[in-house]
Amino acid sequence: VQTASITKLCKTSTIVTVNGLYPGPTIYAREDDTVVVKVSNLTPYNISIHLHGVRQRLTCWFDGPAYITQCPIQAGQSFKYRFTLLNQRSTLFWHAHISWLRTTVHGPLIIYPKQGVGYPFQPPVEEHVIILGEYWLRDVQGLERHVKESGGGPPGSDAYTLNGLLGPLHNCSRDDVYTINVTKGKNYLLRIINAALNMEHFFMVANHTMTVVETDGEYTKPFKTTFLMLTPGQTYNVLIKADQSIGKYFMAMAPYMPAKNAPFLKKTSYGILRYASPTVKVDKLARKSHVKTSMTPLEPIIPNVNDTASVQAFSDQVKRLYPNHQWSPVDVPLRIDKTLFFTIGLNVFSCDSPDSDMPGA
Repeated sequence: VQTASITKLCKTSTIVTVNGLYPGPTIYAREDDTVVVKVSNLTPYNISIHLHGVRQRLTCWFDGPAYITQCPIQAGQSFKYRFTLLNQRSTLFWHAHISWLRTTVHGPLIIYPKQGVGYPFQPPVEEHVIILGEYWLRDVQGLERHVKESGGGPPGSDAYTLNGLLGPLHNCSRDDVYTINVTKGKNYLLRIINAALNMEHFFMVANHTMTVVETDGEYTKPFKTTFLMLTPGQTYNVLIKADQSIGKYFMAMAPYMPAKNAPFLKKTSYGILRYASPTVKVDKLARKSHVKTSMTPLEPIIPNVNDTASVQAFSDQVKRLYPNHQWSPVDVPLRIDKTLFFTIGLNVFSCDSPDSDMPGA
């Protein structure tokens, strides 16, 4: 974990990155794998890493929330996270879990099925990870302190990003565009992660229908939709077929904010889904393209920023896919005859205690 300079929106800023990447590197694993991640803190800040969505069976001390399940990793120190992905597969992600450093310290955690076990849907020809994020020109550490002192809500970010790229609607960002190249008639899996700090977001692709097949590490009963709504930390896996005319189509990320008078950035960020010409060979691994073309991308129809009815209709379709790849209703009790009362205790000790064996102590 280290600081790096980055230039966006016509301004150079210092951000915290992992392995020099923003977003950070992808962790690839399979169901039931044990994963070991060594984190070396080369920044002047305390740091901790949360594996978002990992169930941490009997390993809660590797869960990452600073000062809760672990002391933070202090400047110049290292710590190894070790956890098992028991009965888990799909798309999750990791991020910093101290202050607001997670704005730039985050990356995908892709968990494939066990060797020899397939998907409960037609395998795609390619997979692409799309991380939705927020970008601030201001120092996020100072911004967090200001928000705490003011007692108000957090201000809106300066831009929204797709895989760290702003899209053509932002200043100085004409070429800062995430692009996926597709071949007409082929099926693709998009692994979409909302790593935004505060905002819920819509995601859609112009003129294309998506089929939701997974969310938050669980297979779902497939359903078709023209848009997704992702809360911070949420993931969706969708299948999309390149069944439109040869051309370019905007992939849009737009805010969803039903609350009144809440500050936020009311702006859309675009990536591009581009159909490859049959005569042009496309590099499957290309994340960003600078090929010049005269085609203007088609724009999607974006839900209104406070369209709660559409969001509710979308969410109502999310249902779990059972192990036999079927969905059926579950009988639940209709009469409540017992109530439970929970108490929670919190033991506090200094993270710089010489007797502590917590990471970062």
